[in-house]
Amino acid sequence: MEPKEQVIKALKDSIEPLKSGDIAAITGLDKAIVDKQIKVLKTEGLIDSPKRCFYSPK
Repeated sequence: MEPKEQVIKALKDSIEPLKSGDIAAITGLDKAIVDKQIKVLKTEGLIDSPKRCFYSPK
């Protein structure tokens, strides 16, 4: 599974918004990779940031 897909899956499986560190812990990915994927997903409009540094799927 691609890192992008892992980040989306972690966000969809969670009932509350997650921080990038939480996503990294869930997926086993490096935090730097998670941060990069979050940036890509935000520009694509697939995730939202309901409050600073927390992310959820749209």
